[in-house]
Amino acid sequence: MSPRGVATPDVRELLFSAAERVLEREGPGALTSRAITGEAGCAKGLLHAHFAGLDEFVAELVLDRFARAALHAEELHGRVGHDTVAENLLAVALTLLSSAGPTVAGLALTRPGASLRVHEALEGGAPGFASIQEAITGYLDAERQGGRVAEHAETGAVALALVGTVHHLLMTSGHDKQDARERAGQLVSVLATALRP
Repeated sequence: MSPRGVATPDVRELLFSAAERVLEREGPGALTSRAITGEAGCAKGLLHAHFAGLDEFVAELVLDRFARAALHAEELHGRVGHDTVAENLLAVALTLLSSAGPTVAGLALTRPGASLRVHEALEGGAPGFASIQEAITGYLDAERQGGRVAEHAETGAVALALVGTVHHLLMTSGHDKQDARERAGQLVSVLATALRP
């Protein structure tokens, strides 16, 4: 427990990580300000000192995790011409599966105030599923220019299929992460076949 008057480094991340642990262990119904600060081992008022309330906290958590997932997807561009296209797609799928962004997005749906904030931010250009899809499409287009993806391949549709499936797996797989990884691998195999020149 942080003593009163002692600065807590990187408060946002401390609270975000604590919220993710509560969600993973107990589900969205257990997510309260008290549960988050208790998990974080900090003063109970810390969350409300940095956020206007739980809705704002949840919205900021979702947007932060989406931004991180989008950054991972953008790293694909540096993989153009390296490893196989299938390996690179699988790597981004597994990164997204281990990311909390899409998982906590479901939480926002249970809180109308948070959902509205997230929607407004995404409409305003904050990174979300569309950003991730665009990064994957851009990667596949670059691979097509290098001859590693078929000229006729529908790269946007492939990116949508990958992002949509990962989102579905995150929302429905519960705690069976291994099954989600295997199913993502199966999808990538099918997509890679469709992309092959």
